[in-house]
Amino acid sequence: MPDTGPQDIQTQGIDTQGAQTRDVDTQNLPEVVVERRVEWGDTDAAGHYHYSAVQRWVEAAEAVLLRRLGLAGLFGAIPRVHFEADYRERLWFGEAVHTTLRVVKVGASSLHYAFEVRGEHGVAATGRLSIVHCAADAKGATPWPDEVRAALSRGGTQQPESYA
Repeated sequence: MPDTGPQDIQTQGIDTQGAQTRDVDTQNLPEVVVERRVEWGDTDAAGHYHYSAVQRWVEAAEAVLLRRLGLAGLFGAIPRVHFEADYRERLWFGEAVHTTLRVVKVGASSLHYAFEVRGEHGVAATGRLSIVHCAADAKGATPWPDEVRAALSRGGTQQPESYA
């Protein structure tokens, strides 16, 4: 696989056009890159990253993105309904890791992300994450409030965050 950089994340089969409503600006969907290092606790007995580290890194990128968009209040109201990852390359303790998270679809009550995790030797993992909005008093999914939908639809590329 060619090293194309984080700007070329594949959307992992998610329809980023057809299912969108007309108030979603697909050219300006939110995206963030978070840089960190593989920590000791991220590794397994073989010395490379444990598969579960990818989920933590993606969720950390999501937290950065939502805070940047002024949506930190969503935590606790956005359960995960789907997570999948394809593991392509090993990452080792101390290695720099860049996790790119991009909104690829904003539904009526759902949000779909694509992600890419890159190490020093290229793409290490790709995948997608889907969440739904559930208001505190609801028994199921609820539509995004208008101001939340606007932020999720037009947030654009955010400045990178580094914990390295």
